[in-house]
Amino acid sequence: MGCFFSNRRKAEKESQPEGGEGRPKQYSWDQREKVDPKDYMFSGLKDETVGRLPGQVVGQQFLIQDCENCNIYIFDHSATITIDDCTNCVIFLGPVKGSVFFRNCRDCKCTLACQQFRVRDCRKLEVFLCCATQPIIESSTNIKFGCFQWYYPELAFQFKDAGLSIFNNTWSNIHDFTPVSGELNWSLLPEDAVVQDHVPLPTTEELKAVRVSTEANRSIVPISRGQRQKSSDESCLVVLFAGDYTIANARKLIDEMVGKGFFLVQTKEVSMKAEDAQRVFGEKAPDFLPLLNKGPVIALEFNGDGAVEGCQLIVNEIFNGTKMFVSESKETASGDVDSFYNFADIQMGI
Repeated sequence: MGCFFSNRRKAEKESQPEGGEGRPKQYSWDQREKVDPKDYMFSGLKDETVGRLPGQVVGQQFLIQDCENCNIYIFDHSATITIDDCTNCVIFLGPVKGSVFFRNCRDCKCTLACQQFRVRDCRKLEVFLCCATQPIIESSTNIKFGCFQWYYPELAFQFKDAGLSIFNNTWSNIHDFTPVSGELNWSLLPEDAVVQDHVPLPTTEELKAVRVSTEANRSIVPISRGQRQKSSDESCLVVLFAGDYTIANARKLIDEMVGKGFFLVQTKEVSMKAEDAQRVFGEKAPDFLPLLNKGPVIALEFNGDGAVEGCQLIVNEIFNGTKMFVSESKETASGDVDSFYNFADIQMGI
């Protein structure tokens, strides 16, 4: 009795064309378009305005190095970006799925969004930041931070492509690996800082085709006060549950509350389990448990005298019929905020 495998190999050999070998086996990686690293790099430039338009980076790694007096704009999402040895540059970076790492840079002004942000051996940077995790500085001085404030039509989709949430922004929660006793290596930019005064819009015809706005009410990322001192002892927690209009509702609520003089302190988008809901919502948890399976929740903290009552009125008037958690009273609101954000920070490793 013959061997099945030997018979199959013989049949395969006989099926090959005479006088030549069979076609080489094709693998998926052989069919990928070849990537030229030079297309994803700005190196050794001086006194230039350069950039990449939407659709020109599409998730690749990018390198910026040895640039001086340059304006650099990456209007696309990327995997990681490293900026080395740059001086007196203006830099905009679209959403970065992984890390942005500045090394040995000085006198640079930047706007960027990323999963991780790190600065080492740098001095005198100004950064308007959206960062999902705690920003880190090391062996650096005079680093100033503000909240990301930027818009162009493709930006929201680029955040999704990079796996970033516009509501997860710890821009002001800085960790300094190398603190100096009696000194502060970082600070927050003035709250009324005008982004365009620090990171101007591009002036070349090619890059001007990207319809950029730095107006606060158009920013893709909600502008939060972060770690700044609160103006009032009264805060209010609102939690919106996943649905077709959750992001739109969150934006509408922010606009309404800010329009009435309240401040947005912080935001968060995170998944909750039943035990998390019990800890955060207390006796109201059973009302919200069925909603947790639909997806992550979005939490907003507002601050200002009368924030709880003001928020309740807006929710009842504009979002009647949409189930949300809103702090019941001024007395319980502080505990609501602490419970939710303590849980969320632990889950996200912050």
